[in-house]
Amino acid sequence: MKIKMNKHVLTGLLAIIVLSAQAQVPSPEEFLGYKIGTRYTPHYKVVNYFQAVAATAKANVLLESYGQTNEGRPLLLTYVSTSDNMQQLEKIRINNLRLAHLSNENAKSESAKQIAIVWLSYNVHGNETSSTEAAMLTLYSLVDPLNSKTKEWLKNTVVIIDPCINPDGRDRYVNWYNSVVGKQYNPALNSREHREPWPGGRTNHYNFDLNRDWAWQSQVESQQRIIKYNQWMPQVHVDFHEQGINNPYYFAPAAQPYHEVVTSWQKDFQVTLGKNHARYFDKNGWLYFTREVFDLFYPSYGDTYPTFNGAIGMTYEQAGGGSGGLGVLTDESDTLTLYNRAIHHYTTSLSTIEVSSLHANELINNFTTYFNDAVNNGSGEFKSFVVKYNDADRERINSLIALLTKNGIQFEINANDTKSNLSGYNYNTGKDESFSLKTGDVIIPSQQPRAAMTKVLFEPKSKLVDSATYDITAWSLPYVYGVNAFASKAKIQSNGTTNYTKASNKLADDYGYVIRWQGIQSAKVLSQLLLKSVKVRFSEQAFEIKGQQYDKGSLIVIKKGNEQFGTNLFSVVNEVCNENNITANNISTGFVDKGADFGSSKVHILKAPKIILLTGEGVNANAAGEIWHFFDQNLGYPITLVNANDFGRINFSETNVIIMPAGNYKFLNDKGSSDLLKEWINKGGRLVALENAVTQLAKLEWGIKIKKASEADDKKDTYDALQIFENREKDFLAGNIPGSIFKVELDNSHPLAFGYPNYYFTLKQDDNTFEFLKEGGWNVGVIKKDNQVAGFVGSKLSSKLKDAVVFGVQDMGAGAIVILGDDIIFRSFWENGKLMLCNSVFFVGQ
Repeated sequence: MKIKMNKHVLTGLLAIIVLSAQAQVPSPEEFLGYKIGTRYTPHYKVVNYFQAVAATAKANVLLESYGQTNEGRPLLLTYVSTSDNMQQLEKIRINNLRLAHLSNENAKSESAKQIAIVWLSYNVHGNETSSTEAAMLTLYSLVDPLNSKTKEWLKNTVVIIDPCINPDGRDRYVNWYNSVVGKQYNPALNSREHREPWPGGRTNHYNFDLNRDWAWQSQVESQQRIIKYNQWMPQVHVDFHEQGINNPYYFAPAAQPYHEVVTSWQKDFQVTLGKNHARYFDKNGWLYFTREVFDLFYPSYGDTYPTFNGAIGMTYEQAGGGSGGLGVLTDESDTLTLYNRAIHHYTTSLSTIEVSSLHANELINNFTTYFNDAVNNGSGEFKSFVVKYNDADRERINSLIALLTKNGIQFEINANDTKSNLSGYNYNTGKDESFSLKTGDVIIPSQQPRAAMTKVLFEPKSKLVDSATYDITAWSLPYVYGVNAFASKAKIQSNGTTNYTKASNKLADDYGYVIRWQGIQSAKVLSQLLLKSVKVRFSEQAFEIKGQQYDKGSLIVIKKGNEQFGTNLFSVVNEVCNENNITANNISTGFVDKGADFGSSKVHILKAPKIILLTGEGVNANAAGEIWHFFDQNLGYPITLVNANDFGRINFSETNVIIMPAGNYKFLNDKGSSDLLKEWINKGGRLVALENAVTQLAKLEWGIKIKKASEADDKKDTYDALQIFENREKDFLAGNIPGSIFKVELDNSHPLAFGYPNYYFTLKQDDNTFEFLKEGGWNVGVIKKDNQVAGFVGSKLSSKLKDAVVFGVQDMGAGAIVILGDDIIFRSFWENGKLMLCNSVFFVGQ
């Protein structure tokens, strides 16, 4: 039986079906019970909303948990597209990787469609909260049955949404704000709800800035996210941020300096996107700016990392940040609300998807060309980078290889020596020199899919077209890792390939065991042995025994003092060394062939350090976080975190090492407190001071003096005060050093420099250096003349950055102050400085 329906009945049924579908997909307001921007949404509710949408829009949405934070919060990715695209999502992914020469699968994708991948990353800085709220609005717009525009865009686009990169930091801010705001928010800037407490919500659990960690991947959030990112390799990536409350919205195109690997196509497409955003902002009367402040130079941002990996990488910045709250009065007496902030980010989110869809073929074609060119031609003047192998650098090289692997950078380990003479730029000498390829050398070719990133990370000196950059200006990996390397203009191929053999100790019961001190894995061995109550000695001189040579700082474990282990001492050492890929050697006697015997006064018992790290209000949160993370996650050695304001409550008899990161220490201005600290040092305490903490100690006249510019350099021209107003930013740069590499000459006979050659490459971010130490002082690391290696240094600073101490030890009574004038573990990626931090707590003063 046929049933006839008139046109009006059919239309009505379709309307009911559409409305029913709409009701099944909840809007953020329907699900949360409040309008976006009127309250802060904690992470668990954000997760619940994304789960609800994924459950009710299964044909168009796939929700994936890619990991969790240090505090156990889930990290999410949401894939959104048409039902047809979602059914072949994996084929789209593989096909996209094939375009980038990153897929091993040979079969062509069954999909003939050209699908653009757009990745939107929200809330990398926890207290820049509006973007996560905007992420919920964006998701709903993409699945809203009544939104015909987004349905059209998704036909040739897959959108990947990460609603919150930094849930720990965001919840820290949101939970605090919700605990202090009243029934109605107070927009007055001096209200407590606009003054978040230390350390603020910007950073993750360990006080790390995740927007500086994309390339280095020191943090668990970054490590898990980049695995997924490299499995997709999107054509477009946006990193959503907030800035000061009085700033208009910022979107692409970016400011100079651009790194030279940024292509004309990438620059032009940023302009295309920016013009579309401007169209929406102009229509609404919203202010914005472009081409200022936010550059594309430092490689570890959420815009540069994607850019150097073939994408259109961009930062979007909305006014707000930690001072924003639910509403705050700006300098123009306007109330900036969370709703306003979220809507602005929501608008650029949709505008980005729109432009990407309209230009999908252009994106994909240029993306393909980008990687074809990378594989065929490489990037830059150097065609190969060679890291020279030697046993002393093995730990450093292994760490470098781990970083290359994380970033998908291709490399080979050479299997056999070759007699052919090669030439290249020697990173250590700064000169073009000849070299030969030896067994174990690591070859990193320029001609590979990640050619641009390889060039950026390895080039000896990056070119700056504008010195007014947002971050450090030098980071070349051979300097960061302290390895010997060459940059060659020739395409160098390996003579067979190999892998390094993992340590497999088979120690036997014997007189004792020796472990070379060569890197962080060696330090982990020491840490674990001390935690197992093994007594460990070290030699302050090099020695030789049975044909084996051991350098200064080598660890010695003998039965004497370890009687509690009986005949099982060897199994403890064996297990710990194998676990950390470190070789240990049996010794049958304490009588050495060269050097000091094990009973000599040159061989010392290591007393396990009891370490306090000063933290809290007044201390630089990033600086304290680096050290906390290093001991907690990298070294696995316990430390006690004490708020600097509680200095007077420290039980000094229960600690022998205090670490002072960069900060402003009020207790040093109190004579009673500073005298208490001095008394503790004189009795045998070791104070490890970093960065500007050293400059504060210099004011106490404890033998440390800040180096000042010479009188000749201090002389000013009569007309120096006559400055041009429009040149004020350039004039500022003359006294600026945003982050440059200097070669430091080391006294590696001192325990602070054990495990190093007679030089070290340091990252200087200020002009603080110190006069040569006298009367009980040891000038361990000195910058001499013309030792700048890479990066920008203002013209007015040259006189202070020569003939000065950067690292040293000032003896005081039975104790010592360790002077670490620079951030030696900067952002936890300056790998070669980590051993010096270990030396400062384990060796110095022993």
